[in-house]
Amino acid sequence: MIEAVLGYKESEDRSLVTNLIEEILTECNEISNIKAEYRVHNDVRFDNETKSVTINNIKFQIKKIVFGQIKKSESLALFVCTAGAEIGLRSREAMRDKDLLKGYIYDVVGSEIVEAAADLMQADLERNMLTIGKKITNRYSPGYCGWDVAEQHNLFELLPENFCDVKLTPSALMDPVKSVSGIIGIGENVKSNPYTCRMCGMKDCVYRRAREKA
Repeated sequence: MIEAVLGYKESEDRSLVTNLIEEILTECNEISNIKAEYRVHNDVRFDNETKSVTINNIKFQIKKIVFGQIKKSESLALFVCTAGAEIGLRSREAMRDKDLLKGYIYDVVGSEIVEAAADLMQADLERNMLTIGKKITNRYSPGYCGWDVAEQHNLFELLPENFCDVKLTPSALMDPVKSVSGIIGIGENVKSNPYTCRMCGMKDCVYRRAREKA
């Protein structure tokens, strides 16, 4: 998967990067500080006209794509997942030292780690909801599918301070940088989709390219 995100095709020689990837994966296994949590909110109201949702009196302009996927939800889980600070720091250090390949691989590995943590968090939520007869949607994050990243501030307002040791910058970016946040719909009439890249307009997303090559 790491090679695919880097742009390698299955038939291409990847020996130049294989050892470096293995080295960084081993290192990241030791330095990662992985955390993933969610909080379920039951006070949710959907507005079909504005394609928005209000959670505990805080309004989110989630736009058409996300709204269409979660509008049948009875409650919403807000989540934060992180790989910790060290991976991002080492990526930036490598970039400063002009080792661009190593810096980029740190960056990709950090992204894969936090997405794997989010997958586990989502699977845990799904198991818990199934016990009470509920299903869940896919997860959706500010910054994707037309949802303004600035609404991270609204999302974090509904979570405890320093949730998962993640903070927001004034520009709504998360610190540590290798973190994800977002919402997941919960209800009896919702569903998850196995592949949602086709709904998103981010044509240059590296993960879209990787999945298309898989």
